[in-house]
Formats: sequence, C-alpha cells, structure tokens
Amino acid sequence: MIRKQMYIDGKWVDAASGNKREVLNPFDASVIAEVPEGDREDSRAAISAARRAFDKDGWPQTPAVERARLLFKLADLIERDREELAELESLDTGKTVEESRWDMDDIAGIFRYFAGLADKDGGEVIESPIPDSTSTVVREPVGVCGQISPWNYPLLQASWKMAPALAAGCTIVMKPSEITPLTTIKVTELAEEAGFPKGVINTVLGPGAEVGAELSENNDVDLISFTGGISTGKTIMRAAAGNVKKVALELGGKNPNIIFDDADFDLVIDYALNGVFFHAGQICSAGTRIMVQDGVYDKFIAALKERMERIVVGNGFDEKTQMGPLISAEHLSKVESYIEIAKEEGAQLVLGGCRPDNPALQKGYFYMPTLFVNCENDMRIVQEEVFGPVITVERFKTEEEVIERANSTIYGLSAGFWTRDPDRIERVSKALRFGTVWANDFNVYFVQAPWGGYKQSGFGRELGRIGLEEYTEVKHIFRNHKTTPLNWFGA
Repeated sequence: MIRKQMYIDGKWVDAASGNKREVLNPFDASVIAEVPEGDREDSRAAISAARRAFDKDGWPQTPAVERARLLFKLADLIERDREELAELESLDTGKTVEESRWDMDDIAGIFRYFAGLADKDGGEVIESPIPDSTSTVVREPVGVCGQISPWNYPLLQASWKMAPALAAGCTIVMKPSEITPLTTIKVTELAEEAGFPKGVINTVLGPGAEVGAELSENNDVDLISFTGGISTGKTIMRAAAGNVKKVALELGGKNPNIIFDDADFDLVIDYALNGVFFHAGQICSAGTRIMVQDGVYDKFIAALKERMERIVVGNGFDEKTQMGPLISAEHLSKVESYIEIAKEEGAQLVLGGCRPDNPALQKGYFYMPTLFVNCENDMRIVQEEVFGPVITVERFKTEEEVIERANSTIYGLSAGFWTRDPDRIERVSKALRFGTVWANDFNVYFVQAPWGGYKQSGFGRELGRIGLEEYTEVKHIFRNHKTTPLNWFGA
C-alpha cells in the first residue's frame, strides 16, 4: 500500500478535514494507494502560499537562468526515476508500462525544452513615433496559476502546464485527477529535491467540485488551465468570470481520420490502429472516426477487422499486452452505454462490443476493441466523444463531401488524412477546421509545436513557444527621455 500526502507551501500535509481516498488499479480494482481527499480549505491554503511566493518572496524576480537551472535539474531527476514513474503511471491508469516509459521520456524533454526557453525572451524594442523616447514590449509572468490535469495522461498533461508556467516565473497550484494522482505527487517530490522554493509549486488532491472549483473561483488565482470534458470546461469558464482570470481549456475532440482511394493501404491500416488503441482509446486526439472513400471501403473494413481481432488485451505489466483496461467502472459503463446507443441508431457492429471473456481479466475494467461500420454523420457514436476502444467507419464519395462532414462537429482538436496527391494535401490541410492536421500520419505531437483546438475543443495553446506565452502578460513600457511641457490647460 502506497501512502502519500499533499504538498502545500513546502510541506507534505494531510487534508485539513482528515479525509482520505483509495486509489484503484484498473487492471483488477485492487487498492494500490491511500491519499488525502482535499477540499476548498486545502485549495485556499495552497493558493495563499502561491500568492505569497509570487508577490513577496521574489520568484518572478528570480533570474531566468536560475529558473532554467531548476527545470533542467527536474528533467534530470525525471530521467533518473523513469522506471519508477512509468510503473506508477501504469498502476494508476492501467496502460502498458511501455507506453508509460515513452511518456516519461517525453516529459523529461518537455521540461528541458521550456528550461531552454526561459531566458530567451528579452523583450522587443519597437519604433516610437515620439521624438527622444524609447518603447519596449516585454512579457511578464501572469501570476498564480491553477492547473487541473486529466486522468488519461496524468503526468504528461501536468508537465505541459507545469514546465511553461515555472519557466515564465509563475507560481502554481496543481490538481491532478483524484483517481490518478500518483505520478504528479512523485514529480512534486522531485521538484522539492531539485530545490524549488516553498510556495512556488503546490499540489492539492481532491475532487473537482471542491478543489478545482476553488481554483476556478478564487480571486487570487490569475490563470486557470484545464484539460478535460466540455461540461466541466464550461463550468470553469463561468467560475473564472468572477475576477476575469485568464482561462486555457483543452476539452477533447472527435477526430476524423480520412482515407482517400489513392492512399498507401498498408500504412493506412497500421496507423488507423495506432490512432485509436493506445491507452484503450482514452486519448483526446484518438482517430476513432474513420472516413473511407468508396474505392477501398470494403477492403479497408476486412483488413481492419482482421488486425483488430489480434490485439492482445491484458495486464499493462505483461510485455505481450498491447492494450490495457479502461480507467474505472464508471467509465466502462459510459462506453457500454454508447455501444447500445450505436446499435439503436443503426450502426452495424462487426467486432467487439463486449467485455473480454478471459477469466484473468474479470475484476478489471476491460473492454474489447470494437468496430462499427455503415455509420452515418448524425449518429451520436459518430459525433460524441466515447473515449474508449471503439472505431466507427463511414463511407464517402468525394473530397468536398468528406470535408464538409468532417467539419460538421462541435469539436476541432485534430484530424488526419491519407493521400498521395500533393495538390489534395494542400487543399484538405487548409479546409479542415482543426487545431492540428496530419497529412499521411496520425497522432503525432512534439513539444516544439503548439497543441490545442478550434470550436468547443477549447482555446489557448499548450507546447511550443506559444505554450510559454500563455503564462505571460504583455506589457508596453514607454520612456520619454526629453519631456517638454504641453502648455494646454490653464496656460
């Protein structure tokens, strides 16, 4: 049994209420950890510590090279403890430990990237129209940042928020998902080891309705960054209006993967699988909506079904496993409800649609890879984010038709398409209204490029230089070197 605490103002503490929460392993529903169950009181204590660290203790005035040094040190520690972090992540989420190792490598790279940017922006001198004056534009840290991370990629998503905020000179209050807090706690331990001053980094555990709500509403929080569902994102927007705090939201997607007749067929099949079944489809950018042109539709269905039948479902710590369980019993029920909705709406189930019959997997939250064909644009299974190992396939005839249908969604996070035609690549890339568009690939991200969505997938961007700028305010500084009287009033 792992027992952990929260981190507030440089101290490891229990919840003020004394409440605890058990953390479950999705593989078999066993209890793997006990952690504090915080509430608004704990959030307020963390916000107060972050406020003092920002306003009085000098963190924003810390030289950028020193902030960078601490971030580089944290990256080194993440790399040192890569295996422990990967194992904790797989215990917490159920994903394969190999996927978790890849995540840890990315996370170390994210901290290094933003460490490298910390001292690179010295401001911009702009030409002033006023004689004998200078005009500069500088970026300054926004202040105290509340950061609410999801359960699917707990530490990866936390790092997308932590690293740029700290590099910019902000102080932070992190709230990981209450069901997957272990790696965020561990990285907080590493940040303490690296030497970050007290109050700069705070980690509060507990439910969104308490801890997250306080972060969103509190007037001492200057920015709230949230990754999660649309409903919660809208609630956060309303709460943030109280002090008009900056808001950054990443609210998921329903991401089309478009296959034209002239695509490289074998590559398309391989990437269609890669685009969905990592972490059992619990990925905001999963390409679960596959759209296939007439000429290869039947061939595609047959090949995809044959490959899906061979996916190995099991324990994430078994090296043979290719796909682990869903995150919780509640989420499993949600996925199952969508399967029934799809059947009622007329989608044709050709594979899966059930829990596994393997006796070794009965205690966990497993669901078999599922394939629906003959799907239509207005079906809920096509339009709504299922967040599970479920593929829907639609048929299309023309480029114009598929672009119109692909864009007919409330989401706009990511989309991909496959073709050998260079002119089509240009046309379709411009026509798709999504924050990221992949041509002849799918589910590619890297820290140098911004990530975020159009429409109800949210606003703001993470990663890249833009991801750092999210945590800054822009200030114009004008200096008159030879001020002369105007002699206008009462002269």
